Formats: sequence, structure tokens, C-alpha cells
Amino acid sequence: MSIDLSFLEEKGIDTKLGKEYTGGTEKYLSALKRYFSNYEDNRKKAEDCYAGGDIKNYMVQVHALKSNSRMVGAISLSEEFEALEKAASEGDISFIAANGEKTLSRYGELVELLRPIGEAEIEMPANEITGGEALLLSKELLEALDDYDEEKSAELARKLSGYPFRLRQRGEMNRAIKLISDFCYDDAAEIIKEISETIE
Repeated sequence: MSIDLSFLEEKGIDTKLGKEYTGGTEKYLSALKRYFSNYEDNRKKAEDCYAGGDIKNYMVQVHALKSNSRMVGAISLSEEFEALEKAASEGDISFIAANGEKTLSRYGELVELLRPIGEAEIEMPANEITGGEALLLSKELLEALDDYDEEKSAELARKLSGYPFRLRQRGEMNRAIKLISDFCYDDAAEIIKEISETIE
């Protein structure tokens, strides 16, 4: 499906970088749709953590928003979330109080800008899987690794790699696939356990 993305570029979104991060136009559009659809839940988590004084999980949430924003080419917004993450890690509550809501408002403005894409009927890339499918696959993969089943593990890992992981997790997924081919099942399992926690 061909969609003119110039309206995003006019607002400072680096669509070229987004396509590089996600692996092409189809996967980029899919990432933009997920970014749009996950907004309400992600914003509420960040606001609830801050309101409840749970700065540790607030830091986890803004870290994810930093990564997701960078992945879709929203570099300026990603940097704002990075500043909030740094403040949370240092316990700088005054910085979060002064800047947190402004950054979340900018997040909301970007999501509203994405509405035409978020509500459009866009087919998922052929090998892309949903979060539910990925969670089931990761469970099956851990069982196969526990059984030292190289053939099944390799096949399940290939399927799991169809989930649109964030940048770091995608790199870790590729590393796990390499470890499986090298028969390092325990090391691969540790990676799968870690990255499965990021599946939404």
C-alpha cells in the first residue's frame, strides 16, 4: 500500500530513518499503526507510575517510549523521553514534574498526527506476527531449548523474529538465533526470556 508520508516529514519525523530502523516501508507503516494504537495504554502507565511515586517503573516506561519514538523517526520526542529516563534514574523528581506532562502532550500530538495511518486498513507484512502469537512462540521456543531440540528451536526462533521488536531486542533476537546454530541453548534461552518481557 502506497501512502504519502510527506505530512510527517513536514512535522520533523524522519521517515527515512524510521524505514531503516523497521526494515522497509511496510514494516514502518505497521510500526506507526502500533505506535498509534498503544498510545492510550502507554501514556496511562507513565502517568500512573509518576502519580503513584513509582519512579523505577516510570523509568522503564519512558525508556520504552524513547525507543519506540526513535524507531518511528520521532527523534526530538525520543530525546525528550531520554531526558525523562535520565532524570528518573537519578531521582530528579523536579525535572520530571517540570517536563513530564509536556513531553506526554507532545506524544499525544504526534499520535493525533498519525491518526490517518493508525485508522487506515493496512495489511501486516507477510512474516509479521502479533504480540499474542509471539508470546506463545517464545514459550514454545523455551521448551524446545530446554529439550535441546536444535531443529525445532531454529524454526521457532525464525518465526519469533517476525515480531516487530524494538531495536535492541531485535539485535538480541538475532544473537539468540546465532547461539542456537552454535548449540548454545542455555545462553539463547536467557536472551529469549529477557526479550519476551518486552512483547506487547
